Amino acid sequence: MVRKSEMVKEIISIPEDVEVKIENNVIYAKGPKGEMTRKLVYPGVNISVENKNVVISCKEVTKREKAILGTFKAHVKNILLGVKEGYVYKLKICSSHFPMNVSISNGELIVKNFFGEKVPRKLKLKEGATVKVDGDIITVESVNKEIAGQVAADIEKLTRRTKYDRRIFQDGIYIIEKAGKELE
Repeated sequence: MVRKSEMVKEIISIPEDVEVKIENNVIYAKGPKGEMTRKLVYPGVNISVENKNVVISCKEVTKREKAILGTFKAHVKNILLGVKEGYVYKLKICSSHFPMNVSISNGELIVKNFFGEKVPRKLKLKEGATVKVDGDIITVESVNKEIAGQVAADIEKLTRRTKYDRRIFQDGIYIIEKAGKELE
């Protein structure tokens, strides 16, 4: 038996320098770092802007609708933080056996001489993220948290090698800082 409660609202306040507009369940956000749009649709869940707040509401809430409300709230928070401050991931280039050369050209990240390989490894970068190589640090920036995280993960995966002991063969590119969190 599913219990239904009355009306549930999630309220997210909009920062000072961010503009939010909602049309047909599509959120348009504009801030100092850029613009972002996202479509959030679920039957019975309403999203609106009221008094400098984003209100996500639902009548007759079941367990599933509560989960959807929490998910939508997290997405809206990520959108607002992204257009206001942006998301930055940092990766470190580690090469002890062979000197690795990392560069960016024509929207591709190119890794040359990884473990002495003759053919360079290439990664096509996603739209919406800017990638910079500065010495042994790679910086990935975007207003979209999902795109920034995926590009960083793709770069890290580019130099992953199986069947090698990672304690000995530590060459590769590794995430050292995630959007606000520092890793060890």
